[in-house]
Amino acid sequence: MPNNIRTRMDTSKIKPKVLQQTIAANKVGRKPGYLYVPAGSFKPRLFLLSFDEDFYQENEFNTYEELLHFYRQHPHARHWIDVRGYADLPILEKFIADFDIHPLQMEDVINDYQRPKVEENDGRLFIISRMINFTKDKCLDDDQLSIFTGANYVITFQSDYEDCLDVLRERIKAGKGVLRKRPVLYLAYALMDVVIDNYFVVLIQIGEYIEALEDCLFEQPDKKTLNQILNIRREVNKLRRIAWSERDKINEMLRDEDLVPDEDMRPYFKDASDHTIQVIDLIDNYREMIGNLTELYLSNVSNRMNEIMKVLTIISSIFIPLSFFASLYGMNFSRENPHGGVNRLNMPELYHPYGYIIVLSAMGLLVLFQLYFFWRKGWLKWSG
Repeated sequence: MPNNIRTRMDTSKIKPKVLQQTIAANKVGRKPGYLYVPAGSFKPRLFLLSFDEDFYQENEFNTYEELLHFYRQHPHARHWIDVRGYADLPILEKFIADFDIHPLQMEDVINDYQRPKVEENDGRLFIISRMINFTKDKCLDDDQLSIFTGANYVITFQSDYEDCLDVLRERIKAGKGVLRKRPVLYLAYALMDVVIDNYFVVLIQIGEYIEALEDCLFEQPDKKTLNQILNIRREVNKLRRIAWSERDKINEMLRDEDLVPDEDMRPYFKDASDHTIQVIDLIDNYREMIGNLTELYLSNVSNRMNEIMKVLTIISSIFIPLSFFASLYGMNFSRENPHGGVNRLNMPELYHPYGYIIVLSAMGLLVLFQLYFFWRKGWLKWSG
């Protein structure tokens, strides 16, 4: 991979309002099928995998003309034309002209925030899938994979240079299995199957992250942990929307014989549909786990607050009678009356030679009695 490859802009960190305004600014008032190059797009890299049962060749071409020339020189082979990057509008227009791609479909390719779907045009399919990756920032990196099928080719478009399809490229290169023997629709299925299988990898990573968050909740729940729980809930909901759309797309292909006319291919798409159901089941399970984490966080915070309030209540309970003693002997009723007599009932113990020691001892004994009483009741035990 060249050293000058940039990292794709993470659109998941862009505020939805800003993203919508950016897209709308490029589309409002434009005619249908208008093509524009999104800001920050990569320069296209053109790859071609050509193969049949006895032939395989992989090339990266510097120009579109070289790729087209090689493709036309091998009409009997099957071809995977892999385009990564959108920043060259003339190349995209050449694909439209040479491979009979509808401008509206190319518009969906460039505006790569489309939900998974499938369209049919004169026996050729236009399929959109969404590739996902769980980043180090614990967010979903969502990239669109656009697939066009033809008589002897499959064309894929994506905005990034990196993807999850290397395992499929290695399978084609190794020549094992039926990839080189099957028609191009099988290659389109294999692309979708790898994308769906990668969902399981992402779900494993999400599951491990949820377990780590659960451990954090037991050790030291704080607002940072709560924010992480809310963030992963948002990402899981995003993955659920993608998985449901992927399932709907494959089910549509199974229902419509024009989309999958080959009966031999239908079991493969049925298997892909089953995988999407498994993905959705796991996602729903994780959503429930995340909901339990939120409840666990609130419960732990409430328990910690209750423990704090218990300590403060015990301290208050100890000092309330002590405050009573102190306030009682702080009243300072006069011992002598204005007539020179003695008020014998006005706190005579104030003049006892050991009165101060007696009061302090009484207060200390009261504190010890309270602590013993709290201990016997089990109120001094710290449950945190």
